[in-house]
Amino acid sequence: MKKIQKIIVVGAGQMGSGIAQVAAQAGIEVVLNDVVGELAERGLASITKNLDRGVAKGRLTEAERSAALQQISLSTSLADAKDVDLAIEAAVERMDVKAEIFGKLDEITQPEAVLASNTSSLPITEIAAVTKRPGQVIGVHFMNPVPVMSLVEVVRGLQTDDETYETVCDLIALIGKTAVEVNDSPGFVSNRVLLPMINEAIYCVYEGVAAPGAVDQVMKLGMNHPMGPLALADLIGLDTCLSIMEVLYASFGDSKYRPCPLLRKYVKAGWLGKKSGRGFYVYE
Repeated sequence: MKKIQKIIVVGAGQMGSGIAQVAAQAGIEVVLNDVVGELAERGLASITKNLDRGVAKGRLTEAERSAALQQISLSTSLADAKDVDLAIEAAVERMDVKAEIFGKLDEITQPEAVLASNTSSLPITEIAAVTKRPGQVIGVHFMNPVPVMSLVEVVRGLQTDDETYETVCDLIALIGKTAVEVNDSPGFVSNRVLLPMINEAIYCVYEGVAAPGAVDQVMKLGMNHPMGPLALADLIGLDTCLSIMEVLYASFGDSKYRPCPLLRKYVKAGWLGKKSGRGFYVYE
């Protein structure tokens, strides 16, 4: 079984930068890649801000912060994946984009490298099929925000081999997370359960049952959720929520997965949640 010493994270957004941060803090060499240098730099700035906050709160020492940042290099070319042990794709939730990235990574990386996707709903088996190494392709679905949340859903595709699964589980333990094995099915476990709940909460607003704040209060105070479903949707990104619901609806063909029209309307308006400054709530 191969020890992971160097990884590339493809996609420097919220999820990708979070994955890069926890790997770097565990002493792993990380290449943080995005198509545009400015996006990679923004990802690094987000990591730096998180680490600074950790130092300010006494959770990290200044030396630990510096050591983590020294493990990260920025990249705008997938050619920089040539000597990594593991590639983690954290790009937009679209099969065409992921298939293109995996096809390129398959050509560039060493034959023994593991290729992983942080997809939240798309089939690993289908992603693996564009490569010549489907046994070494696996899903690693981190939760948001990555530095805080302990779960990683490890998704085995139809052909994922045991060595790949064990290698990835060892890495997840090393970075202080908990791996839970799930099989390849749309939305896996987390989003198959979570997103219909969020969608139903949106229907409550859409149908005038209650205002967003009231819906969230009911779920927080009545069901002991740390965060209401609409605030959580804003944090995830309403565009991401819509993408996942569309995958579930297309895959199962069941009306219970049909995205709420209000969710579609907000996404079309550019109200994507926290990242755009407006969703079910208004953000500074």
